[in-house]
Parts: sequence; structure tokens; C-alpha cells
Amino acid sequence: MFKIMRIDHIVLRARNVPVLVAFYHDVLGCPLVKVQEKFSLWQMRAGDGLIDIVDVDGEIGRKGGAAPGKEARNLDHVCLRIEPWDEDALMAHLRGHGIEPEKAARRYGADGYGLSIYIEDPEGNTVELKGPSEVAE
Repeated sequence: MFKIMRIDHIVLRARNVPVLVAFYHDVLGCPLVKVQEKFSLWQMRAGDGLIDIVDVDGEIGRKGGAAPGKEARNLDHVCLRIEPWDEDALMAHLRGHGIEPEKAARRYGADGYGLSIYIEDPEGNTVELKGPSEVAE
């Protein structure tokens, strides 16, 4: 038998690849590590995992049907565990990129309860940014 250790990667389909790549790079700090032009695939490092971005008109992207939008979403949300958790600095950073995040809330994740916020990327995908979990007493 096997056990899941962590999320390895997610694949997001994009109508505007350069804008989505810029969002994950400039706003969330994910470096672009690989481009596979044959598949219209851009791979971004997100901690230990990857966020793959494919063009909706590319070989992989066409398999997903309609382009992402209000009625054709790729996923509900992806949660990215971040450190350090400095809510004021995080909010200022996001606002500096024209993103108005919601107020942080206590939510449950892979490591237990901790503060997180939700934002949307330029393609309408919801991204949860989650800080460290609370220390058990």
C-alpha cells in the first residue's frame, strides 16, 4: 500500500497564459522552472510541488472542454501553505498587485487549523494562502 505525502502538482487551464504565469510568478513568487512548448505547458515551482499551466487551445488544454470561467471552472480551489505568516505584510503585498484579499480566517488544512485567506487568480481560480497550523497545547 502507499500513502499520500503531499500534493505533487495541479494543472490549470488558461485562456491567457502570460497573464497567469505572471500572477503565479510576480504575486505568489513561484519561479518558472520548465516550459514544454510541444504541450503548451508552463511549470511553476510552488514549494515542494508544481503548478502546471496549460493553454486551453494547446494539446493538453483542449481535453478539458470549455475554457475556465464562471460556468466552466477547473477546480474549487487550491491551497498553498506559506511561511512566514505576516498578515499585514501579506495583505500589503497583494494590494500592491491590485488584489483585494478577504480578511484572514481560521480554517482546517492538512496540518490542522490555522489562518488563511482566499484570493482569485486572473483566470478566476480560487487560491487559498494558508499559514502555519496552530500549536497543540
